[in-house]
Amino acid sequence: MRRVVVTGIGMINSVGMDKESSFKAIIDGKCGIKSITSFDTSNHTVKIAGQIDGFDPTQVMDAKEVKKADRFIQLGLKASKEAMDDAQLDSFDSSSFGVSSASGIGGLPTIERNAILLHERGPRRISPFFIPSALINMLGGMVSIEYGLRGPNLSSVTACAASTHAITEAAKTIMVGAANKMLVVGAEATICEVGVGGFAAMKALSRRNDDPQSASRPFDKDRDGFVMGEGAAALVLETYEDAKARGAHIYAEIAGFGESGDAHHITAPTTDGPLRAMQGALRMANVNKVDYINAHGTSTPVNDKNETAAVKLAFGSNVPPISSTKGQIGHCLGAAGAIEAVISLMAMRDNVIPPTINYTTPDPECDLDYVPNSAREATLNVVMSNSFGFGGTNGSIIFKRV
Repeated sequence: MRRVVVTGIGMINSVGMDKESSFKAIIDGKCGIKSITSFDTSNHTVKIAGQIDGFDPTQVMDAKEVKKADRFIQLGLKASKEAMDDAQLDSFDSSSFGVSSASGIGGLPTIERNAILLHERGPRRISPFFIPSALINMLGGMVSIEYGLRGPNLSSVTACAASTHAITEAAKTIMVGAANKMLVVGAEATICEVGVGGFAAMKALSRRNDDPQSASRPFDKDRDGFVMGEGAAALVLETYEDAKARGAHIYAEIAGFGESGDAHHITAPTTDGPLRAMQGALRMANVNKVDYINAHGTSTPVNDKNETAAVKLAFGSNVPPISSTKGQIGHCLGAAGAIEAVISLMAMRDNVIPPTINYTTPDPECDLDYVPNSAREATLNVVMSNSFGFGGTNGSIIFKRV
């Protein structure tokens, strides 16, 4: 099969409007979690999130088009533009350039808004843009229209593993010759009343409303749930041969990936599923050593304990440093995998491991090197990124320096 490399990246999240400002803030241990301002939280038990402030969708869309796209699509277009610009593609065959998009929930604010309109003012007040604005695959649809990409147009909707799966679907598409290039984009924007209220009802969220900067604390003994985040990331994938021929900057090769299902519970994770995803990625990559793992690391009591156990089983006595960047930006749900893939690639570029912030009290059941609180310089030639989702869906991907 053909080799696949990454030649362009972009991201936006609660600590930065682009990849460079975001990555610097993450490495510096800055936190984008704060009190929610996008709606009145008076009646909510959870009042904090990794909200993006100051984003102007007219930077990437005509003003008249903004109302046709939910916020997750707008954020995805922003990340996609940065990735496409970064790839420096002067020209390409549009029929062999596809899109692989992802979101866990999609246009939830649009659904919420139109449901309220229906209830309060009747069906005639529903927006004609409601359905296309809320559809998850419309992210890929609008991105493909923006850049004229006429290759395969795919969409992954696998909860918090969605955009990791979108990367692997794009890589498979190129490997088997169905496309020469793929733009991967994952986006999520569900910080709305029904989104926050729904996760809070599950008891999945941290309730440290008085201390939002310390609320997301992956692997720490006192973790009490994840914090919702919003954001997007994009990656340009292409064949190694094409990238070399045009003299492109290559961030890394996609060396391996693994996918698995828990077949266990709709929300509670297992150790076995994540373990098999990592083992599959390691077998495919056939590498002697992994230098860093960007963990799923949600800051929930069960995930962090189970992921730690799975990593130990996968790596034995050779467990590399592992960290979670969700302390800085929250859990961006379906966008998390793409965002964390971009973070992993930039970590490789700069030979620095992002820290796990808010790590103050060790947990006996989480006893690995989590790179606590401060970034660490290290030579990174092989990096793994993990994503696990509700429904027991798991994905692990390995990037290797070329």
